[in-house]
Amino acid sequence: YFGFNLMAISTYSELKASIANFLNRDDLTAVIPDFISLAESSISNELRHWRMETRAETTIDSQFTGIPSDWVSTIRFHLVTAGTSSLNFMSLATMQNSRAARDDSTGTPTNYSLNSSQFEVFPSPDGAYSAILMYYAKIPTLSDNATKNWLLTHHPDIYLYGALLHSAPYLKEDERATTWAALYSAAVARVSTASSRSTASGSGLRLKIGSY
Repeated sequence: YFGFNLMAISTYSELKASIANFLNRDDLTAVIPDFISLAESSISNELRHWRMETRAETTIDSQFTGIPSDWVSTIRFHLVTAGTSSLNFMSLATMQNSRAARDDSTGTPTNYSLNSSQFEVFPSPDGAYSAILMYYAKIPTLSDNATKNWLLTHHPDIYLYGALLHSAPYLKEDERATTWAALYSAAVARVSTASSRSTASGSGLRLKIGSY
């Protein structure tokens, strides 16, 4: 396996072909896209890279506000109305207790929590507040229509080993699962560490600007 040229993987179709080659199977065309989709879910949850950092602007004018569809985890959430003030994370149970203790009075939000796939702020806003959410976004999904993304371009080994890892249960190949898991984990750790070093050194950081 180690003699394969991973840099040859630059598109979705090449990735699918490489997975088939590594598995030495030509009868998995229908399920290989599933292995890739499962890998993307795992990668989004486990990898942290500066290319995943995203900035979104929104207005908080009620107790609940929507979460971006590609949100994975929050880096920073802050208000920018009348100066900048951070919204601090609060567990939902603590927020509910605080809301009950204050009889759900309104004011400038100071805390946020996650509630039913939404952000909940406390106290409930007494007006409209502009806010900026910095967060880690999901890996852009590959498909026949979206054949490339930054991860496949720069780190195809993560995609390859992640998909191979998810192929093992389907193929009932427990021994191979150990190999794929080790290679996948090492690749994710290496890329995450490299990202941390690049941002700590002050080079390489770019933020995607979007809205929701």
